[in-house]
Amino acid sequence: MAKQLDYHTIREIFTRFQAVDPEPKGELEHVNAYTLVVAVALSAQATDVGVNKATRELFKIADTPEKMLALGEEGVIEHIKTIGLYRNKAKNVIKLSQILVDQYGGEVPNSRAALESLPGVGRKTANVVLNMWWGHPSQAVDTHIFRVGNRTGICPGKDVVAVERAIEDHIPVDFQHHAHHWLILHGRYTCVARKPKCGVCVIRDLCPFEDKTE
Repeated sequence: MAKQLDYHTIREIFTRFQAVDPEPKGELEHVNAYTLVVAVALSAQATDVGVNKATRELFKIADTPEKMLALGEEGVIEHIKTIGLYRNKAKNVIKLSQILVDQYGGEVPNSRAALESLPGVGRKTANVVLNMWWGHPSQAVDTHIFRVGNRTGICPGKDVVAVERAIEDHIPVDFQHHAHHWLILHGRYTCVARKPKCGVCVIRDLCPFEDKTE
């Protein structure tokens, strides 16, 4: 775990991230808050590309909790069976859809606690939805952010909650809204797990990682 970077270094890092990609976007396809919740829940232990491929047709016919319930669990399975853990995920999609209809009038609630009460929705999923749909500067820490945060010292922490707190505490407020997207994309395409692409990294000179590649 790298030492926490200082304010000025972190500000320069995010200034560079912003210069390269001023408006980073999540890569999961969705048409409303409900389909975003479903897509993020399905993305656990799956790639965004794989989820998008599975949900593209699903969301054309079931873009509300009511329509998903009408499709039924077996109907959901038919669309998402290319995704890992698809049976359990289909069950959760139906359960969360029923709860949204019964308890929230078919609308997606916008508090972290309410979102986390839905089957298959954890803290990361809740934070993604709050950030991407409602513009709340919540930080969804996945394996990419956990790796980048600890490798670079941008937001080190022993667990995902600690990393989330480090982002909130140390990254300047003007970068908070897009922070987790910049970190995810950096981890997904540059600061990869086995052989980071340090030669093309825009923050190479600011990163304390000792095992830099060429």
